[in-house]
Amino acid sequence: MSKKTLHPSVQQFKEFVKKNPKIVLEVRKGRTNWQDLFEEWYLLGEDDSRWDEFKEGNATASPTNDEGKKEWMQQVMGAVKNMDTNQLQNHISSLSQALGAIQGLILQFQGNPQSKVSRGNKANQPQHPFQFRKD
Repeated sequence: MSKKTLHPSVQQFKEFVKKNPKIVLEVRKGRTNWQDLFEEWYLLGEDDSRWDEFKEGNATASPTNDEGKKEWMQQVMGAVKNMDTNQLQNHISSLSQALGAIQGLILQFQGNPQSKVSRGNKANQPQHPFQFRKD
């Protein structure tokens, strides 16, 4: 089995991506795709300022995990501070009612056997109309 050889420019681009792994993260996050990145790399070259944000030495490219967590916690705390508890309670109550209604519809369409048993006197009746007993 012969291995396909890539065009030299594609091999160079792969080496460039290996040197700058933040480019892979951009593609995985869906912000761009490989085709666009390759075309930009091919037209602009490796030394263009477009690639500065992806270089390893650049500390301002993206916040570290600790900074990202702190920022997220600040956003959550800000949302909690601005929250109206009465309004939140009303939303939770209406959501609970909606879920109860949906659950009731599902049970109705399923023909839940528990709902038939809980109707009272039918639960006490035997399954068959004739009971045969041994003497």
